[in-house]
Amino acid sequence: MNTRAILPGSTIGFLGGGQLGRMAALAAREMGYDVRVYDPDPACPACVMASGVVAAPFDSAESIVEFARSCDVVTIEIEHVAVAGLAAAGAFVPVHPGAHVLEIVQHRERQKAWLVANGFPVGAYRAVGTVEESEMAVDALGPSYIKASTGGYDGRGQVRVQNRAECRGAWQALRAERCVVERALDLAAEISVMVARRPSGETQAFPVALNHHDAGQLSWSVIPAPIDPLIATTARAIGTAIAEALRVIGLVAIEMFVVQTGEVLVNEIAPRPHNSFHHTIEGCVTSQFEQLVRAVCDLPLGSTDIVRPAAIANILGNAWVGGALPDFAAALSVPETRLHLYGKRDPRPTRKMGHVAAVADTPAEARTRVLTALERLKRLDTTR
Repeated sequence: MNTRAILPGSTIGFLGGGQLGRMAALAAREMGYDVRVYDPDPACPACVMASGVVAAPFDSAESIVEFARSCDVVTIEIEHVAVAGLAAAGAFVPVHPGAHVLEIVQHRERQKAWLVANGFPVGAYRAVGTVEESEMAVDALGPSYIKASTGGYDGRGQVRVQNRAECRGAWQALRAERCVVERALDLAAEISVMVARRPSGETQAFPVALNHHDAGQLSWSVIPAPIDPLIATTARAIGTAIAEALRVIGLVAIEMFVVQTGEVLVNEIAPRPHNSFHHTIEGCVTSQFEQLVRAVCDLPLGSTDIVRPAAIANILGNAWVGGALPDFAAALSVPETRLHLYGKRDPRPTRKMGHVAAVADTPAEARTRVLTALERLKRLDTTR
């Protein structure tokens, strides 16, 4: 028996109570764990899964330590947590991932430098601190994305520019002290890899997911990715190597680009559950959320084998047209489709309110099913 294992009946603390925390907390509950949640919003989506909620800022190290002392292990569902808080909490309970991981991934420039220093492939980029430096970077790189070094997700915190004349406006829009200028790539595909790692060093990589983004925000994802098997093997190997080099405990998702030449490049790292692996609930022997619980509690990792090809499509707030409910019944009429709602209030156009998932005999058919379901739920007949 592994005496380091944190067994069912113990308390898992989640720093962050969004939809990722909600689904991970549900997996923990199913395995017999108690759950506590730390989030600035006392009515966060994960609150209904928790026996206790601490409502405090993510940058309050003192509050994070107090929260951690009521748990047997602490993990995260969001990166924007005070590194000092994680480091201090680690003196009382296991905290996974550790502060050293967040210190790298919270800062885009630092993350890029770490990837390069450790020999991982990235697209051409320049780190800049002024408009003039960004202009010189675009002169050298050509059409590019200027991305703020801190903050930003779902397409926020970045601006595409064609030439140096657009840099000043981009810089003013971002309002950042430091940025990374990344060359715009000729993409063949956007993919992601999810790797779980436990304290013993055991790792498991999920099959590669193929992703599609609209305006920088994930729209749909399918697993296994219908791509060249050699590219998939390369991507999983890179992802596993990143998890080991980071010494991450828990989950780490790596978003990657496949360029037209077939080369695989790392885009960014997220040491937590990830939107592009929600379909593991339906499609894999072990979901990403159960795998997170296993990893941070130092239990044997579950199989990541595909049960059936699966896909997800995000439901955004714009599905609540004019304040009317989406037609969930119509969406669920699509064969082998499931609905996941996150319990969020106040739907807004780009806010993730939930997702639809489906399984099928092929990734293409699973994708067709979720996109069909997504269209149907937007067509509520308000005259009924």
